[in-house]
Amino acid sequence: MKNRNRLDIVAPAGDIEKFYAAIDAGADEVYMGLQGFGARKSAKNFTMTEYKAAIDYAHERGSRVLLTLNTVMMDNEIEPLYYNLNELYKAGLDAIIVQDIGMFNYLKRNFPEIELHGSTQMTVSNHIEAEYLREMGFNRVVLSRELTLEDIRKIRENTTIELEVFVSGSLCVSYSGKCYMSSFIGGRSGNRGMCAQPCRKTYTVNGKEEGYILSPNDQLMGKKEIDFLKEIGVESIKIEGRMKEASYVFELTSYFKALIQGEEREERVSHIFNRGYSKGYAYDEQENIINKSFSFNIGKKLGTFNGKEVKLIENVRFGDGVSYISKDYEKLGGSYLSKLTIKTYDKNRDKSRASSEDKDRVATIGETLIIKDIPVGTRYLYKTYAKDIEDEISNEKKQTEKKVEITGIFKASLDNYPELTFNYSNLYGKNVSFTVIGEKTAELAGKKPVTPEQIVEKLSELGETSFFLGEIKVEIENNLFIPMSIIKNMKRDCAEELADIIVDSYKRVESLENKWSLTREENIENNEKEIIVSAIVETLEQEQKLRELGINKIYYNGIQIVRESRIKDVKYKGELANSLMDIVKNPSKKLTLHWGLNVTNAYTLDQFSKDKKIGTIILSPELSFEKIKNLGESTIKKALLIYSKPKVMHIESAIVKKDSTIINDKGDEFKVEINAFGNSEIYLTRALDITQSMKEIRTLNIDEVVLEFKNESLEEIEKIVTNIKDRKDEGRESSGYNYWKGVF
Repeated sequence: MKNRNRLDIVAPAGDIEKFYAAIDAGADEVYMGLQGFGARKSAKNFTMTEYKAAIDYAHERGSRVLLTLNTVMMDNEIEPLYYNLNELYKAGLDAIIVQDIGMFNYLKRNFPEIELHGSTQMTVSNHIEAEYLREMGFNRVVLSRELTLEDIRKIRENTTIELEVFVSGSLCVSYSGKCYMSSFIGGRSGNRGMCAQPCRKTYTVNGKEEGYILSPNDQLMGKKEIDFLKEIGVESIKIEGRMKEASYVFELTSYFKALIQGEEREERVSHIFNRGYSKGYAYDEQENIINKSFSFNIGKKLGTFNGKEVKLIENVRFGDGVSYISKDYEKLGGSYLSKLTIKTYDKNRDKSRASSEDKDRVATIGETLIIKDIPVGTRYLYKTYAKDIEDEISNEKKQTEKKVEITGIFKASLDNYPELTFNYSNLYGKNVSFTVIGEKTAELAGKKPVTPEQIVEKLSELGETSFFLGEIKVEIENNLFIPMSIIKNMKRDCAEELADIIVDSYKRVESLENKWSLTREENIENNEKEIIVSAIVETLEQEQKLRELGINKIYYNGIQIVRESRIKDVKYKGELANSLMDIVKNPSKKLTLHWGLNVTNAYTLDQFSKDKKIGTIILSPELSFEKIKNLGESTIKKALLIYSKPKVMHIESAIVKKDSTIINDKGDEFKVEINAFGNSEIYLTRALDITQSMKEIRTLNIDEVVLEFKNESLEEIEKIVTNIKDRKDEGRESSGYNYWKGVF
């Protein structure tokens, strides 16, 4: 594991151009995906050849590469990864970011030397969960983005696992890993990197138009927040943006590098991508989280139109890109400014006149710009492309290259060949070096002997390499002559060889002689097997009614997400574990894991079976019946959710003032409830209901079926329970959701 004594930057790369931008800007680590895998499957990502070359490039320059496998995995997706993972493992891949506990299980068994990081998709929100993952074998955890700085400080004080914190980029409105809206309404799972982003759509609230109530501003922390994270000992800060442009990645990486080094620097990223910015949840201030007006990259506001005129509140120049926005923030069109027409005042004529300026003219704050051809309905002018900023960043990218420090020793004595050694200590403390011998012996000087200063100057000329020279010792006898051309060649050859040795110092041999995979028996259809019927309830009245109906295994719903500052507020009643924290803190001797823990494969069942406290797991409702059949036999009991109005989002902020009904532009309806902490919980109004499908469920080798109740009346509960009997499946297309077809 890497030695830690600083705050590192973890930058995104969706393709090779963004990778180079991140490294050149000074990223300590770059996270990137293989084509077809990870939570940004729509990003271009990397081929295997590109990925291995990127690892070498990063290592030569003192940076690390992290593979993103941060999605929920199915059984048929895990084992086929082995070949590619083994190739990257041997190439020196530094770490893998995972969400799926089963994927962790598989990686830990097959690649024991590699670091494993828990994704923000694991929703780790307190030190108890962080410690649980550390004890399991994780090296680092990426904390939930909803935490305050004070939450993070307390977590840091109570765990030794490495912590990583998001400091910029798009915010998911729901806690990551707990969003099922895209999955249930469209079959595209956000947990599997296929989110359709329903949060970026407009919604009505209780029949009234409210706009983009689920669309957050982007996050951007500044020097104050970075200094705080450095001070409390957080190991890494993370930049979101694998889908953004290379200039965005370069700018943000450079920006945070400057802040970490203690420099005061203005941000420029809002000129590149802007749909509104906030500090996120850093200070527990929720008022500026949601941007109801727009959800797209709108740019920087330049001003409001009065007819064809707009008084500028930002500078604008020739070549800038602008968008024309309606009063309702609809984007009506856009253009590049091929000329600037600025309103001026003519004293002689005592009236205004328009003057066109040349391409170097800048229209400044307070001046009035005249644009004749604007779309009907235009109200606002926004800058979407800042030519001066883009030019600055482009020039910086060309002139910036990350280099690592090496040291050296140069020795020379009369009639002997000179020697040059370059030394380097890699990221894991492994010392590497290379020594080169000069092609000609040192001679007695005639007039001007070579000086140590001349040798140091020549050896320091490493401009075309990935190095800069730190300490260099020169041990030469007096009155020697060594041609500068020989020293130059020695320097070149030594640097080239050292670069290769550095890259090789990270490579590994084959992990294991024989790969490990889970041995499991196929599910055996057993229609005679007794299936327990259980229920999750909210109230004592619901429990009493269910017991009257013959259902005796009752769970009480708990708190699914617990921020560090709220640990003391959690009380336990019953055996249901809603989170990783509950596995540790719930005093029950045998626990049942809630379906929100996203168990979708046999490798996760195997990992949780090692914890003797866990007796039953409610499988993810993102699994199809076919996938459930393929799970095989397990030592841990499997349960299936057969009735629920599932919670599809858990939002830290209150998106509405009181419990409400919201409807999207497709007509999908949801119930929003504000919980005791002021969080918004969004539920489906059309229930998942397969209570009439028990005949088929018996073929799945399930031990238990679960009814999850929230606000159903006692009469509704009685009607639902009576449906649990063998009969012809009815209405399955309208109530089975992902059970019939699965998810992408």
